Amino acid sequence: MHVIFFCSHLKHDFETFCFLSEPPRVGPRVETGEKYHFFLSCVTFRNRCLWMSLCCWFGGLHGTFVTRSARPNIVLLMADDLGLGDLSCYGNNTLSTPNIDRLASEGVRLTQHLAAASACSPSRAAFLTGRYPVRSGMASAGDRNRALPWLGASAGLPSNETTFAELLQRCGYRTGLVGQWHLGLSCVSRDDHCHHPRNHGFDHFYGLPFGLLSDCQASGTPELHRGLRVRLWVSTAALGLVPVLLLVPRLARWLAVPWKVIVGSALLAALFFAGWYSSYGFVRRWNCILMRDHEIVQQPLREERVASLMLLPPLLWVVKYKRGPFLLLLSFLHVHTPLTTRDKFVGRSKHGRYGDNVEEMDWMVGGEGMGGWEGGIRVPGIFRWPNVLEAGRVIDEPTSLMDIYPTLSHVAGGVLPQDRAIDGRNLMPLLEGRARHSDHDFLFHYCGVYLHAVRWHQRDCATVWKLHYVTPKFSPEGAGACYDSGLCSCSGDVTHHDPPLLFDVSRDPSESRPLDPDHEALFHPVVKKIEAALREHRGTLAPAPPQLSLWHTVWKPWLQPCCGTFPFCGCDKEGDVPPRA
Repeated sequence: MHVIFFCSHLKHDFETFCFLSEPPRVGPRVETGEKYHFFLSCVTFRNRCLWMSLCCWFGGLHGTFVTRSARPNIVLLMADDLGLGDLSCYGNNTLSTPNIDRLASEGVRLTQHLAAASACSPSRAAFLTGRYPVRSGMASAGDRNRALPWLGASAGLPSNETTFAELLQRCGYRTGLVGQWHLGLSCVSRDDHCHHPRNHGFDHFYGLPFGLLSDCQASGTPELHRGLRVRLWVSTAALGLVPVLLLVPRLARWLAVPWKVIVGSALLAALFFAGWYSSYGFVRRWNCILMRDHEIVQQPLREERVASLMLLPPLLWVVKYKRGPFLLLLSFLHVHTPLTTRDKFVGRSKHGRYGDNVEEMDWMVGGEGMGGWEGGIRVPGIFRWPNVLEAGRVIDEPTSLMDIYPTLSHVAGGVLPQDRAIDGRNLMPLLEGRARHSDHDFLFHYCGVYLHAVRWHQRDCATVWKLHYVTPKFSPEGAGACYDSGLCSCSGDVTHHDPPLLFDVSRDPSESRPLDPDHEALFHPVVKKIEAALREHRGTLAPAPPQLSLWHTVWKPWLQPCCGTFPFCGCDKEGDVPPRA
């Protein structure tokens, strides 16, 4: 993932601090007596989730820049599924992202920015905590639930994890989250909200506690557990045929099948159908909801209005709390399926619905699950901070999504937790040019709980080595991703490499030319060095309750958030009234 850091300090005790992981863009203007020009920058975190930072430039305040030591206002933006090659400032000449490009040109652009996971929930956990997801139990041992599948499940970010929002709260910051959460909701009852953003350091929350799926469209193609649902329908049809087949010989007087057997088999088929359809048949109503703090304001979500609903609250937030200090996380629903796009952007790009959605996201800003391959974890990143960071700089050092945590703590004057391992590193020395190299010597790339690859930055020769122990099998064969299944396997249908695959990603970022262990003199010394670091890393891991286990991720009716009386849930308190900050 790549991060953009932007900060503009202005008079009236107003400061702005921003992280981005994709190139920034100019957003809308709000007229409130003063002129506010919003530059939203993107922080991508490839799961392929993209994290973006919204950086704001407030004009018309007629002030001077405050000192570097002042506590800045912080705005972070996050978007799903935006890749390194999707933005103009990273070389894409077929999509138009002028606003993001502008932020990139005015800030520091990272070219080796990495996500800590290739699926949304674990990558978001790493972003918020600065720790590998396996440390918090936010990593799956199976392939079906690599991310949280249900709002009505007990899985979520554990309460003993400390997010950067909590750190900044302790520093006197007012904190808010607008958009997607996807890190759980409740534990024991539907209203305990133990995993809610308000329990993880955010004073205010407006958005989707889950996320946006194609299931959120009334006529959308099912996305959640699509293959399993097909098998469940087939099994239901097979069970439903049993009482029919038993009834035929009785009616034809060929065989006196007891009525108890016929009725019992019919009831069994009905119970089986009711058991699974009560959850999968209502995904749109159960998962696609809109909340303000702890209150459900729309169930199911009106997906055609969701993009515009997500735009106004952050602008109102900045206007309301401009005297700060504040932290605002704007978590975009772009550019994940179902790619809901406003009419004005439909058909504008050369890349169909996906391109249209990227360009709409660029306007708003002003290959998923690929294990350890670069295409699944390498994302754009930009930091913009006028008068502090040099505009137009490009940094080719390895950086991580987890680095945002200690960097935010440093800038806000916070203190990092001392009772746990923090895997992120403070980026400010690197961004300001005081350090030539990243503090990351080794980065470990997990797919669920399985370690697939390790990256070593050999500082003495500026080489970045990447060692793959396991790689997913792409489908169809020869493709660059898992198009058939939609999500590459972490275990089972994978390839184990002995000896491992070794790449020099500083020269071969596409990982197309593995080094020959028999003819490359450095192969075995590099492997030995990496394996020693891996043993040391594994020694720092402590057992954590598996949040993505079958029990934690299964749908539980008593945990299902409901506006109204369960199971007759539904409301629209938002209507056409603009949302509040």
